Amino acid sequence: MGRLNKELGLLQGTGMMATSLLGTGIFVVPAVAAGIAGTSSLWAWLLLMVLVLPVAFTFARLGQSYPHAGGAPHLIGRALGPSMEKLAAFLFLAVLPVGLPAALTLTAGFWHALFALSNTQDLLIQLGTLGLILLLGSRKTSASGLVQLLIALAIVLLLLAIWWAGELLAARPAFPALTQVQWQLMPAALAVMFWCYVGLEAFTHMGEEFRNPQRDFPLALLFGVLLAGLVYLGCALAVIKFGVFGDELTNTTSIPVLMAGLFGEQARWAAALVGYLACFASINIYVQGFARLLWSLADEGKLPAGLARRNRHGAPFTALTWVIGACALCVMAAWLFRLPLEVLIRYANGNFILVYGLAMVAGVRLLHGVYRGLALIGSLLCLGVFVSLGLEAAYALTLGAGFIGWRYWHGRGNIRPLGPIHKDS
Repeated sequence: MGRLNKELGLLQGTGMMATSLLGTGIFVVPAVAAGIAGTSSLWAWLLLMVLVLPVAFTFARLGQSYPHAGGAPHLIGRALGPSMEKLAAFLFLAVLPVGLPAALTLTAGFWHALFALSNTQDLLIQLGTLGLILLLGSRKTSASGLVQLLIALAIVLLLLAIWWAGELLAARPAFPALTQVQWQLMPAALAVMFWCYVGLEAFTHMGEEFRNPQRDFPLALLFGVLLAGLVYLGCALAVIKFGVFGDELTNTTSIPVLMAGLFGEQARWAAALVGYLACFASINIYVQGFARLLWSLADEGKLPAGLARRNRHGAPFTALTWVIGACALCVMAAWLFRLPLEVLIRYANGNFILVYGLAMVAGVRLLHGVYRGLALIGSLLCLGVFVSLGLEAAYALTLGAGFIGWRYWHGRGNIRPLGPIHKDS
């Protein structure tokens, strides 16, 4: 019997997966990528969809075989030993100081498109968003699943409205001929675009809460990945056709500007609202994933037992409260020191990709047949992306080295590169 309520179905899971990938990226990254590589970025979107599939299939198979609220760190621990599980959990949680402030800054940015907000009002919007996540997380998991599904539908409907009003449905896609693609610009574009597929590992925390994880979890993950990829491509085609990309201000307001141009100024409100909800959905799945990671570790005696308490709805509310509190402190620190958004995102990327790589190595050890081959390909992909980050990977490497050094210094066990293998079921 599972430790958490089994309430999620295929549609809810697909909505949660898709919105966790769309999130802050859908209204910004297509324009940024177009600014880097122009029409060549369209081929980059198709290439990225193909490249990310081995990672998605590996996570889907691992989540199907080992549904657990511990998510990626638990999977890494099964394959590489408890010390590596703790390292992965530490890297995952260490995203909070940089990743969450960045996402909440983008979330508040949609209200800047509507109102002239002061810095203090900006902070209040970010803290208020965390309060809404705390309220939603205190309810049953099915409530979050329904909200995420509705947000995913709203994003798709907004994009369809843009395509209909902009007569894109009848137009020929703006893909350049392969001989005209600026291949030298692809690595820089892909490095930015990979941010859009950060979210696969957070979804693995929800595997234990599916009514039928063997069937619905992998399907929800794969359907969500494909849906998000098509939405990103559709958005990229729109911003390129209408030329709403270029400098940073244009990129961050591309969709509200496009909506206002097609439907009038009042449509700017609709775009800002959907943009805020998309960001909210992405942050919500991450915060809920962090909370379940803490709860799972506490339930297994690896963290203080108080974090394993659940409320009357069966939600890990104590762990969620601690995560929300930590997020609030990080947001206030970022606001106080005026940390640049781009720096926060780049540092967070390093942590995510490193955890991805460790999970892919776990897949190589835990899985068999074609899935082992896919995990190996995923490992090489993550290695390539991590190397391409260059100095931007220093945050993750420094944290990892510091954690290992702290473990040795306190004599609490060695970080063994490999541990006992748990056979695939």
